[in-house]
Amino acid sequence: MNEMTRLNRLRSEVPRAGVSELRAEERRLLSEIAALGTVPPGRPGRRTGRLPGRPVSLRANLRTSVALGAAAMAVTGVAFVGARSLPSPESAVRVAPVAVVEVLRRAADTAGSQEELHPKPGQFLVYESQAMFRVKPEEGRYLDRVTIKLWLPVEGSPLDEGVISVRHLEPEPYPGEPLPAEARRRVGSGGEPSKIEGVDIRPDHLRTDYAYLSRLPTDPAGMREHLYTGLSGRPLDHYEAWGRVGSMITQAYLPAAQRAALFAATGTIPGVETVGGVRDAAGRAGVAAAMANREGGVRHEYIFDPATYRYLGERVVVVDAARAAAPVGSVLTSTALLKVEVADHAPRVAR
Repeated sequence: MNEMTRLNRLRSEVPRAGVSELRAEERRLLSEIAALGTVPPGRPGRRTGRLPGRPVSLRANLRTSVALGAAAMAVTGVAFVGARSLPSPESAVRVAPVAVVEVLRRAADTAGSQEELHPKPGQFLVYESQAMFRVKPEEGRYLDRVTIKLWLPVEGSPLDEGVISVRHLEPEPYPGEPLPAEARRRVGSGGEPSKIEGVDIRPDHLRTDYAYLSRLPTDPAGMREHLYTGLSGRPLDHYEAWGRVGSMITQAYLPAAQRAALFAATGTIPGVETVGGVRDAAGRAGVAAAMANREGGVRHEYIFDPATYRYLGERVVVVDAARAAAPVGSVLTSTALLKVEVADHAPRVAR
C-alpha cells in the first residue's frame, strides 16, 4: 500500500468496513474502562488551585466547570470555547480503530518539523487560548466562554510565579436549558493579570513544567512507562494515563523529542479511538484521538490539525444523555490552544 492510499484511508470520513467485527473489537477495548467513575482522569485533590484550562470534569482538572482560573480569576479548569450540539456518536462517522494509531504516529513524526521553542531557566512560557466550561450558579447552569493568557515559569510549580489573565466572552446555554439571566453578567469583564493561587501537592512524576518535561524519556516505551507511573494495572488506570497526556500538552510544552515519544506512547493506551470532523473551541477543523468514560457518559478528545497534525485543543462530548445530564453529542467543555511563546518576565501583580 502506498502512502497516498494510506493517507486517503486515514483522512476519509466514510463508514468503516466490517462493522460487526470492528464493533466487537471496540466493545472489547471499552470493557477495559467500563469500571470508570464519573470523575475523569486527573484525580481531584492532588492539588488545590487547579490550573486554567483543566476543568474539574475533564480529567478532574481539565474537566469540569469553573474553579481554576476562577480561583485566580474565576476559571477553574477551563474547557474552552463554544458550546455546540453535534450529531450523536451513533450517527457520527468514525475512522477505523487502527486509524488512531496512524493519527498519533503522524503527530509523532511531524513533531520535529514544527517550530521549536527553547525556553531557559528564569523565563516564562506564555499560553494564549480560548475555553468553554460548565458553570452552575444559584439561578441555573450555563457554559461560560473565556479567553485566557497564562504565564508559567519554565521551572518549578506554576503556583510559585504563575500569572493568569481571563476575559469573559458571550456565554452559551447549557445543552437543553435556557440561558440564566445572570450568565451575561461578566461578559467583557476581566483581563487583569492575577497570581495563580493554591497549593500544589502533586508528586514529582505529575509535574508539567518545561524543565521537568524536557528530562522525560525520548522513546515511546519509556514515555509509556512514565504515563503509568504509580498506577496498579486496573482498567481505570488507562483513563488516568489518558488524562496525564492532556496535562502534558494543554498548558505545558514539551521539546520535540519528548512530544514525539508522548504521541507514539499515547497510541498504545487501550480504549483509544479516532473521531473525525471535529472542531476545537476556536472553530478550527481537526481529527481527534479520543477515549470514552462510559460511566460518566462523556468522551474526551485531543484534537489535531488534519494536515500538519499539530495539537489544537481538546473537548468533552456527551455520549450518554442520562449519565451526563445533557443531550448526546453536546460539547460540554472545549479548548483551543492558539499561541505559545517565551517571555523573560510575567506581568507584575499584587501578592
